[in-house]
Amino acid sequence: MSSNSSQRRVGLLVGRERSFPDALIAEINTRNSGVSAEYVRIGHTSLDDERRYDVIVDRISHEVSYYQAFLKRAALGGTHIVNNPFWRIADDKFFGTCLARELGIAVPKTVALPNKDYPEGIVAESLGNLVYPVDWQAIADYTGMPAFLKPHWGGGWKLVNRVDSIEELLARYDESGAYCMILQEEISWSMYVRCICIGQREILVVPWDPRKSHFERYVGAMHWRLDSGLERLIVEQAQLLNEALGYDMNTVEFAVRDGVPYAIDFMNSAPDFDITSLGETYFTWTVNAMADLAIARANGDRPRTNYRWDALLAGVRALRA
Repeated sequence: MSSNSSQRRVGLLVGRERSFPDALIAEINTRNSGVSAEYVRIGHTSLDDERRYDVIVDRISHEVSYYQAFLKRAALGGTHIVNNPFWRIADDKFFGTCLARELGIAVPKTVALPNKDYPEGIVAESLGNLVYPVDWQAIADYTGMPAFLKPHWGGGWKLVNRVDSIEELLARYDESGAYCMILQEEISWSMYVRCICIGQREILVVPWDPRKSHFERYVGAMHWRLDSGLERLIVEQAQLLNEALGYDMNTVEFAVRDGVPYAIDFMNSAPDFDITSLGETYFTWTVNAMADLAIARANGDRPRTNYRWDALLAGVRALRA
């Protein structure tokens, strides 16, 4: 089905979640905006596929590689993807932390580590540039202890471990397999907040507690009283990070130590928006903000994507017209 009709279409590409996508589809479809929403249905992708959606909200391609191929093809055909399917795969936590520091945002001291294991076919001769043995003492002296060992790409708290000593660091590192890991300074915080970020500019700063169980991190968090100046700084830094990363859908976490917000985790391109996690108030805000964004993007209010081929394709298409 082509999107050449007057009705513009938003498609949702999702995993097992239902509360957020169901609510978003319903919200878009109840507005008199000329935009409708539905779940994406695909069986295969060919060179000749027509554009079916003006916007696709991607919630699952980080786990399903075929969806990455589909979304890149859709982007080539003019569909706006939330989030950009090229950048979200290229970004990683170490690069993001380096970028944040270059932007003037406080971040924990962070070290990228060589892989513990490698795929079959990578032999010692392939690793001749690596210095061995790893200077674990220098690394621990830099980050301090305790610290957090985590994969440099990925989410869901997979393989994230707090380590209190070099011995514990080595034990957890030995379990990391072929993942590239980073070690990050622990920030002893007095306040911790998570920013729900929609469209790079719309930021909702909410109390969040990473020490709680998954479904208690929002609703079970202590409700911090943020100074207005500190809250304004957090919003500005969240906006800056989203603009730099190009994310229209994200969450950004800050740990506040001695009045300084440290950006801890800010590359959540498919964040948990389930109502059981957010609670009704934050959930309603998120659904409405995302509906506003999806409708605006479908109606042509889009940031520049800066795809390398844009100018070339524009010229080719003009010649064909």
